Amino acid sequence: MKKYGYFLRLALALVVGGLSVLAFVSAFYPVRLLDVQFAALLQCCLVDFSVFAILLFIGLVLLTVLFGRIYCSTLCPLGIYQELLMLVFQRKNSLKKNRPYKYFLAAIVFGVMIGGTAFLVRFIDPYTLFGSAASGAVFGGVILALLAVLVWFKGRWFCSNICPVGAVLGLISKFSLNKIYMESDKCISCSKCASKCPTGSIDFKSKSVDNETCVKCLNCLVGCPKNAIHFGVKPRPCVAFSPMRRKLLVGGAVVAVFALAVKSGVSLGKAVAAKVKKVILPAGGESAEDFANRCLNCNLCVQNCPMKIIKKANADYPVVHLDYTDSFCDYNCHKCSEVCPSGGIKKISLAEKQKTQIGLAHIDEDYCVKCGLCVRKCPRQAITKEKGTFPIVHADSCIGCGACKVACPVEAIKIMAVKAQRVLK
Repeated sequence: MKKYGYFLRLALALVVGGLSVLAFVSAFYPVRLLDVQFAALLQCCLVDFSVFAILLFIGLVLLTVLFGRIYCSTLCPLGIYQELLMLVFQRKNSLKKNRPYKYFLAAIVFGVMIGGTAFLVRFIDPYTLFGSAASGAVFGGVILALLAVLVWFKGRWFCSNICPVGAVLGLISKFSLNKIYMESDKCISCSKCASKCPTGSIDFKSKSVDNETCVKCLNCLVGCPKNAIHFGVKPRPCVAFSPMRRKLLVGGAVVAVFALAVKSGVSLGKAVAAKVKKVILPAGGESAEDFANRCLNCNLCVQNCPMKIIKKANADYPVVHLDYTDSFCDYNCHKCSEVCPSGGIKKISLAEKQKTQIGLAHIDEDYCVKCGLCVRKCPRQAITKEKGTFPIVHADSCIGCGACKVACPVEAIKIMAVKAQRVLK
């Protein structure tokens, strides 16, 4: 029965991993799958305050309360990547100490996010790192290579001692209903379970399991020759919580760091906004300043844009943005709004997208040859022209989609960024 549970969990992880890859190669987007990534979901709650996002977040917390860190072994794409490496490397593991510095790191990262900017999250959140690598970004590729080296030497040490998402879920897992536990009278201290544990959470000598760092991969269950290790509700409490002085001091320090990080996040968010240059954003991005602090740079919108006009972050702008050099924004498409899991690009209907002004066309009469192609290509009839005159752009109708710019044979049209997006009447 335990083997069935292990293979079921492994199969589910492989399905999630496969669907995640398909989503980033724009072959198939599994609706809501990437919407349950912890940091993206938290950001969505902070940005949109949508009931659905809040319910999903509560559901994720409840999942952890019931089953521990099952998210880390089944729903996290970067965690699944590390598990595949563990299967390939076939390395034996040993007990690893649970380090407290991860709590401070999580307090800083999520404190700054709650304070107003996702700037720090982009460099350490597991989903964002996976997205960066899956979209071909150099930074993400380097991280995957470094993780492979770390997995070879330390197993899933990133998950147990670095990842801020893992730190938060780990704290919840300490009090989860279902835990990994060992029966002392059956255990023969053979260490097979410990050698299979990717996070080094099992101490076979003391016959104990650190359920805070355990990612519930269930490897240990199928490796025990005496059926002495289980996943479920232990007949008696695993370990009573002991408010030792050291734990209280660490907890107090983490809370203080979190409060300072929230305050720092407000200042950092303003600093990021102050340095942002005007760019054109996907409909639902609202303003360059806000978007620079909200977008996680997972690049899912970049990969799924059928017109390939959404570009990755560069030296001029720290997050994704539009570039009309080779194409334009399809009037009948709002794919970026559909796939964005973090609320950076708000989920809007196609009808609303078609009325959202993301830019404004400008015609340079010094270059215009009065051909009228722009008039025919505008999907909103926002450009008019009388015979023998220059075309006129009507600002109350133009949404800045760029169709006219691409159609112009003499490059006489530019799309100017707007200070803030607005829905036209």
